[in-house]
Amino acid sequence: MPVPGGYFDPARLMGSQGQIDAHYSHWKEVEIKHARVAMLAAVGFVVGEQFHPLFGGDIDVPSYLAFQQTPLQTFWPAVVAAIGLFETLTGIPAFEKPVPNQPDTNWKIRADHIPGDAGLFGGKKMALEDPKKFKDIQTKEINNGRLAMIGIAGMVAQELVTGAKLF
Repeated sequence: MPVPGGYFDPARLMGSQGQIDAHYSHWKEVEIKHARVAMLAAVGFVVGEQFHPLFGGDIDVPSYLAFQQTPLQTFWPAVVAAIGLFETLTGIPAFEKPVPNQPDTNWKIRADHIPGDAGLFGGKKMALEDPKKFKDIQTKEINNGRLAMIGIAGMVAQELVTGAKLF
């Protein structure tokens, strides 16, 4: 299953195709992580507006305002720390150690790392056992993630413009 549109960067924000190819694993790792977050956000946005059993169930505001209506707002440093811990545990092992005074070693993914494999669900095992199936699944994940990124941006924009809940 091909990625729709292939290489797409009309504003040349990411550099030339050669620069992208040189750092392909890094960009793919980043895109997969953002795709996963966007897919969770899109589902959470819709579910959160219809089903909110926490804090008495009386939070009935647009999703972009819901966090400010809960007691969790005072614990945002703990939320950020939890996210940072997860990022550290799944992200740092993917990168090679940078060499001082050699900027080309910064943000370089290890050669044996499989982009998107956080070490949680056996992605590396599947990639080694059945590369074709792994590539198909990863392509579907990226495509659905791209759609989710556009979708969540649209949902947030609509609520910001209208000031009302989506559903």
